[in-house]
Amino acid sequence: MTESTKTASADAPRSGAPEDEYLGPTRTVGYGVQHVLAMFGGVIAVPLIIGGAAGLDTAQKSVLVAGGLFISGLATMLQTLGVPGFGSRLPLVQGTSFAAVSTTLAIIGGRGSHGLQVALGAVIVAAAIGLVLAPFFARIVRFFPPVVTGSIITVIGLSLMPVAAGWITGKPTKTVGGHTVPNPDFATLGNIGLAMFTFAVVIALSRIRVLSRLAVLLGLAVGTVAALLVGKAVTGGIGSASVLALPQPFAFGWPVFEVGAIISMTVVIVVIMVETTADIIAVGDVVGSRVDSRRVADGLRADMASSVLAPVFNAFPATAFAQNVGLVALTGVKSRFAVAAGGAILLLLGLSPMAAALFSVIPGPVLGGAGIVLFGTVAASGVRTLAKVDYAGNNNLVIVASAVAFGLIPVVSPDFWQAFPTWFAVIAHSGISAAAIVAVVLNLVFNVLRARAATPASASGSAGQ
Repeated sequence: MTESTKTASADAPRSGAPEDEYLGPTRTVGYGVQHVLAMFGGVIAVPLIIGGAAGLDTAQKSVLVAGGLFISGLATMLQTLGVPGFGSRLPLVQGTSFAAVSTTLAIIGGRGSHGLQVALGAVIVAAAIGLVLAPFFARIVRFFPPVVTGSIITVIGLSLMPVAAGWITGKPTKTVGGHTVPNPDFATLGNIGLAMFTFAVVIALSRIRVLSRLAVLLGLAVGTVAALLVGKAVTGGIGSASVLALPQPFAFGWPVFEVGAIISMTVVIVVIMVETTADIIAVGDVVGSRVDSRRVADGLRADMASSVLAPVFNAFPATAFAQNVGLVALTGVKSRFAVAAGGAILLLLGLSPMAAALFSVIPGPVLGGAGIVLFGTVAASGVRTLAKVDYAGNNNLVIVASAVAFGLIPVVSPDFWQAFPTWFAVIAHSGISAAAIVAVVLNLVFNVLRARAATPASASGSAGQ
């Protein structure tokens, strides 16, 4: 057997499905690291935001960050490897959802750590409700033809662009001595230049066949080295971090259950389930594997089970990360085992504050430079799906236009829905959820219901001939 034959044999999917491809231990871990780097900024952002709102000190915030990493790792491994009834067995990275941030901040209010206990209690109950609802959500997969999935995937990519831009520019203000002051590093030429340098490295490496699959990982590494050379990466926290620290269950006290908080969080969970359903369908399209209602149900149950467990370890609801769907599309690495390796790395990072600090050295502009490629690839995948849609003699163009428009409203005008009831605003402020709802409803009106209404007439016309 020749060397090339051996390589082809090693790379071949074990069960014939693209996502079951096994790449060998070295490449599997390498691609797993790449997935971690692609979502690391997002997974630590949520606990940092919530911890700041709750008035937690640096040590307490680190507990939230470690919990988020630990749960993200467990959830990713459950989603990709799966156990009976749980896990889509697709290359999906799970992480702390941004959808829960605004509601969590509203629940916390000015109550500090007690508000945090109420928020975590609400997550437990709401996620349990979502676990019960998972089979119902799975049945809606038949209402996601290409005109719907293409619209959603396109919006996923476009709605993530502000995340990449925010990584590059930083925040316009910062807190110094308890006071909010303008951030002198906001949108500086240095930050944008570093991001564009990283972007250029990723693009250049993508053109080299042997390195294309590792383009994002290597781009982040080269960008971080460049940031260190120009003084835009901080390494001071690595030496003071402990090597190992087991997560402490209910570190902020036992959860508190309040009806109002639970109702608000249940709405968030519904939004997260819509987003996860869209991401499962999107990654199935990217990988080239069939996604049926059973697979969606298994994926949602993994999502909700992880979210029920999350508050025990001081974390928040988990969801599939859309940016990693873009990484799968960009690199062509479809192996769920590579993503599972990323989950194992996340779990270890949650157990090791020092390792987590090492990864956090990557500055925002470097992440943003790579994010432009990642998120743009997601949008391009959606456009490719929409190219398969038939637009002749139907209203599919209206469906796409409306879904994309509603999906981008929160991106271009974040306060657009602020005068509406909270439950509605939570749903509408998620561009992915808004696009999914509009696309599904209009597809029902224009295609499904109209087709059913036309069937009797067609049948009777045939009978009379």
